Amino acid sequence: MTTSQTSQPLASASSAGSNSPDAAPAHTGSLGLVQGTALYIAAVLGTGILVLPGLAANAAGPASLVAVLVVFVLSIPLAGTFAALSSRYPDPGGVASYVRKALGPVWARMAGYWFFFGVGAGAPVVAMLGAEYVVAIVGADKSTVVWVALAIFVPPFVVNYLGVRVSGIVQLVLTAALLFVVIGVVSVAAPAADGANFEPFMPNGWGGVGTAVSLFVWAFAGWEIGTHISGEFKNPRTVIPIATAIALVVVGASYLALQWVTVAVLGAMAGDGQVPLLDLVETSTLGVGPVLVAVIAAIVALGVLNVYLGAFAKLGASLGRDGDLPRWMARGVESGQVPRRSLSVVAIICAIYFALMLANGLALTPFILIHTSSMVSIYVLGMIAAVRLLERWTFGWWLAVISVALTVGLLVLAGPNLLVPGVLAVAALIVSLSQRMRASTRRRIVAE
Repeated sequence: MTTSQTSQPLASASSAGSNSPDAAPAHTGSLGLVQGTALYIAAVLGTGILVLPGLAANAAGPASLVAVLVVFVLSIPLAGTFAALSSRYPDPGGVASYVRKALGPVWARMAGYWFFFGVGAGAPVVAMLGAEYVVAIVGADKSTVVWVALAIFVPPFVVNYLGVRVSGIVQLVLTAALLFVVIGVVSVAAPAADGANFEPFMPNGWGGVGTAVSLFVWAFAGWEIGTHISGEFKNPRTVIPIATAIALVVVGASYLALQWVTVAVLGAMAGDGQVPLLDLVETSTLGVGPVLVAVIAAIVALGVLNVYLGAFAKLGASLGRDGDLPRWMARGVESGQVPRRSLSVVAIICAIYFALMLANGLALTPFILIHTSSMVSIYVLGMIAAVRLLERWTFGWWLAVISVALTVGLLVLAGPNLLVPGVLAVAALIVSLSQRMRASTRRRIVAE
């Protein structure tokens, strides 16, 4: 496959803004290295910092540091494969577009539905996690959580309606603030570190480390988000791999630092409280703990939603372009354009999931499982597509081969929770069959 082939969008020739370089240049985006890196960091660092260090320390003790390192190493092939794909095939369809090129339209439709309708279940979860932190810290009534979550939803939608240029600038500010407060938590809590908290190092054996590894898989997910906005980068072939590498190092260092300070300061008490970061900063005498943690929770939720909503909107527009969803959703699919129709549909989907969450007593676990099982299903197809698309025996190809084995293992673990992805796969098959029947009918009418 030549370089000229790999630098073009994956849209079908009949779609708006066709494949030809003259009609739809691949590199017309506005995102540079700094903004792109900020988007990746926010997508991956995400809400995990609010709860995972405490939970992992509770599961594995000081050996949770080993879990962080293991998951960091395992995430390198996955992140590298997505970087190789998105830099070579900048298209808003992301994984669905790669699967379309490698495996065909039916599998692509499944991947698209899994992300648009399945992964979307995680958006209300993010808002609720941020809201629960804020409410718990300020001591407000539990009934206010819903209203705070709705308030967290508003700014990211408004920013994304204004376009990726504004979204990228806002994300840069949010990510800078996020890294600032992470450094702040570590700096504020570190003086209370106690070396005795690292003994025994592995109190729950390798089983505890395995549990901590499973927890941190959530922490290092999110690399696929960049595939949907890859066309918005000024120079995807150069910027995306560098942004991915920087984000990988920053995220790994952030989690490692948070895990170390969690173990060193809280010891056996890690994971006992509802808001672990608050437990950390309360060890300081500076008196800024609650305010700092509330800021962290709000920034994390806003940053993650800002990235994901933009990705959902671009994907929905690409699915409309490719005939997988109503074609009126395709407006704004081109690089630099704002997919407002698709974003409006995303708002409706989020509202439905939010209503279901309310009806379910604000239980987050079922929606987290829908999100993660859909994500794992997408990963498997995406990595298989990468093996077929990337040039054999290259570094990127080997990363894809390794990632196939890793993601299939994750799919097996997700087995009991694959009901929603299964339903969406059946829906994709029904749509495909319906389209084939209509096409066959039209051909028969023309022939007559």
